[in-house]
Amino acid sequence: MDKAEWRIPAERMKMREQHIVPLSRQAVDVLRDIEPLTSCAIPAKPNAPRFVFPGMRSRARPMSENAVLAALRRMGYAKEEMTGHGFRSMASTLLHERGWNHQVIERQLAHAERNAVSAAYNFAEHLPERRKMMQAWADYLDLLKRGADVIPLFRKA
Repeated sequence: MDKAEWRIPAERMKMREQHIVPLSRQAVDVLRDIEPLTSCAIPAKPNAPRFVFPGMRSRARPMSENAVLAALRRMGYAKEEMTGHGFRSMASTLLHERGWNHQVIERQLAHAERNAVSAAYNFAEHLPERRKMMQAWADYLDLLKRGADVIPLFRKA
């Protein structure tokens, strides 16, 4: 928490490479606020549960994608409207529209370089820019939460 980053070990990632996720001030605050509710010590302590959001059937496994989908459905989102993975797509689209560098966004999403030659030579993490981007994203979400002026996507008939 002091470094404001979440390090996902290589064995938990699809591409088998450690992924570093810079955390905004808001994300760190939320994680600290929910620590008493989850019993997941941050930073990890011996014998503490491993996951902030453990599975229902086993605290030794993370919450499943189906649990996230079920929560979205209970909130009223239809399957055509939103999925857990849809938040990544939405963030990517809005970050691109707000002018953030494509490579920085892709690295934040843990997307690998598709060009094999580039992938062999470029191991850039873009962490300084990703830290700025994640803080800007959290600030943007706070504005929306407070009722910022939002331009409608569709005109009312």
